[in-house]
Amino acid sequence: MTAFLVELTSQAVKDLKRLSRIEAEILEHLGELKENHAKGHGLAQNLQGARSLEFNVKGSGAYRAAYVVQEDEQKVTVFLIGTHENFYDEAGRRVKLIKSLMNKARETSREKSRKKSK
Repeated sequence: MTAFLVELTSQAVKDLKRLSRIEAEILEHLGELKENHAKGHGLAQNLQGARSLEFNVKGSGAYRAAYVVQEDEQKVTVFLIGTHENFYDEAGRRVKLIKSLMNKARETSREKSRKKSK
């Protein structure tokens, strides 16, 4: 399996800067997406097409990262990093900023479902 590129949107970079005290640990967890981009779970409703990676940072608690997989480009785009509190509300707001990525991810997901059902 080829390693995927993991990139962060400008908003996710700001999230990471706010969490600078634990930035190294967060980047370590995000790095896991290079080899296993399906590690997180798929999201539903207005976030369908995106995924959420859940992870714990020792001494700091539970965090999540919302991302979109672009299979054809072998790329993962992280658009939100934060704690569970208000995470999905914020992801819903940010998903509007990456609308073209989301549409592409939804189409890829539909194609995979069609192939499985045949």
